[in-house]
Amino acid sequence: MRRPALTSSRSSTNALADRDFRRFLAGHVAASMGVQMQNLAIGWELYERTGSALALGNVGLCQILPALCLWLLAGHTADRLDRRRIVQVSLLVMAACSLGLAAISAASGSVVWIYALLVLSGAARAFQQPARSALVPLLVSRDRFPSAVTWSVTAFQLASAVGPAVGGLAVAVAGGAMPVYVLDAGTSLTFCALLSSVAPRPQERSSSEMSFESLAAGIRYLRSARVVLAAISLDLFAVILGGAIALLPIYSKDILGVGAAGLGWLRAAPSLGAIATSIVLAQGTTMARAGRAMLLSVAGFGVATIVFGLSTSFALSLAMLFLTGAFDMVSVVIRHTLVQVLTPDEMRGRVSAINGLFIDLSNELGAWESGFVAYLLSPTASVVLGGVGTLVVVAVVAVLFPGLRRYGKLGDPAI
Repeated sequence: MRRPALTSSRSSTNALADRDFRRFLAGHVAASMGVQMQNLAIGWELYERTGSALALGNVGLCQILPALCLWLLAGHTADRLDRRRIVQVSLLVMAACSLGLAAISAASGSVVWIYALLVLSGAARAFQQPARSALVPLLVSRDRFPSAVTWSVTAFQLASAVGPAVGGLAVAVAGGAMPVYVLDAGTSLTFCALLSSVAPRPQERSSSEMSFESLAAGIRYLRSARVVLAAISLDLFAVILGGAIALLPIYSKDILGVGAAGLGWLRAAPSLGAIATSIVLAQGTTMARAGRAMLLSVAGFGVATIVFGLSTSFALSLAMLFLTGAFDMVSVVIRHTLVQVLTPDEMRGRVSAINGLFIDLSNELGAWESGFVAYLLSPTASVVLGGVGTLVVVAVVAVLFPGLRRYGKLGDPAI
């Protein structure tokens, strides 16, 4: 497989050269780490108090339901109102929910109140996601936007790797989850304060009034924006079919025989691959043939998934998971860049909301699909068939969406 054609112009395209973006990124890192810490603490406390796996499953339900119900409204709001203010208000609501969780934890309050606060926090995140995503193009120039996306995704990967470890340590040291909730509130307030010191360019606000037609305008736009639709669809189906992560406990115990310690390394490998790739991309390296690079990266993801599914070697399995993370990082950077750069500013909130919803649904459906096929056939068959399915999706998208296949330098208009 050929490597994507790259050109380098580091001094002019590295988003860290922008002061406002540096402050945004610092807050984003802090808040993302806080969310990861809190997710671990909530799972620990609920299982400690209830001993129920269903109680843990309800956490995901409480977090995904607000996004499913509010994504249209959240996207429209991000296009009508000041995006920075939306993010700040959302962060304040999330901080209040975290402090509420701390109070419930300290008083051993009802678990029902924990779920209620999770729903409220999920609603705040539903509004924050499209506003935050659509805010970034107003902080950096167009040629620096791919670098900004890379740094933002890298921040999430770092938070995903470091946050749970810090949260687990805090729970162990404190003997409870309450201090972690307070820390999460602090990280949200930090992001909120940092946003007060940035000065985004004026956004092009949507002039349409609130109506179902206005809310659904993002869907209609995607039907005409073929390159953006292709990028979102390609990533959606690749994640659904290539959901090997959900089966890692089975691989660590029954197939590779490496136990809990090995499971930790298997879970970390994709993030390590993504971080390693981001170090290269974030330096201002741009892709000269981004559409082709995305198709090849998703195909590489599928091949690595197949090899992982067939592997009985711990070292080979780690290497393949590392590659899935590396290939996925390339795909994510291209997709996020295409969504924001090719979408008119007055539509970015609604399109970002659709993109965010697709990400959430693909993660949840991917885990379910992998488990269901593993139940019907076997874990190995589930992973291998998922990888094969990913390759089929790449071929179909390449044929149906030639505009993506021909798309050139990342950040340029679609042809």
